[in-house]
Amino acid sequence: MPVRLTLLTAARSAPLLAERFQDDRPLDQAGWYEVQRAAHALRPLAAAELRYCSPTPRSRDTGEALGLMPLAQPALRDCNIGRWSGATLAEVTAREPGAVDAWLGDPRSAPHGGESLLTFISRVGSWLDTRPVDDDRIVAVAEPAVVRATLVYALKAPPATYWNIDVRPLSPVALTGHAGRWSLSL
Repeated sequence: MPVRLTLLTAARSAPLLAERFQDDRPLDQAGWYEVQRAAHALRPLAAAELRYCSPTPRSRDTGEALGLMPLAQPALRDCNIGRWSGATLAEVTAREPGAVDAWLGDPRSAPHGGESLLTFISRVGSWLDTRPVDDDRIVAVAEPAVVRATLVYALKAPPATYWNIDVRPLSPVALTGHAGRWSLSL
């Protein structure tokens, strides 16, 4: 029987332009409001046999606010962005424009001293491929970057596709399948 994994993007913890790399802030007031507005539509996710989340405060807060009581998974942490952690993209671009260009253009590049995009996608993909096959419904609340990386891996898309996937807060997306063979369900 194929596994059905629903990825749910965590609610926001800051306005889009104020988002920081590896942001460890809990949900902001707007994020809590978004969860409350979407809760009715997302409550069926609580029927999943396994419920996971990224280890970030906003992912845990989102899962708990929806009644999922998710188990934090270290493999679902955001990309390790090294010395850029805590900065916005605009701040890093102002300081290191060449390094940002290299990072955006080469999936093997890690000018920040953390994980490359390829390493990040592989880490998240390894987690995906080790989901138990006897639990047919799984939900994971995760950061937008983790959802994008999971989709790139599952669809065997070129790594550059990562930059073209727009993941909005509280957006669910389902994957069905098993290790090495995943399909996107819309």
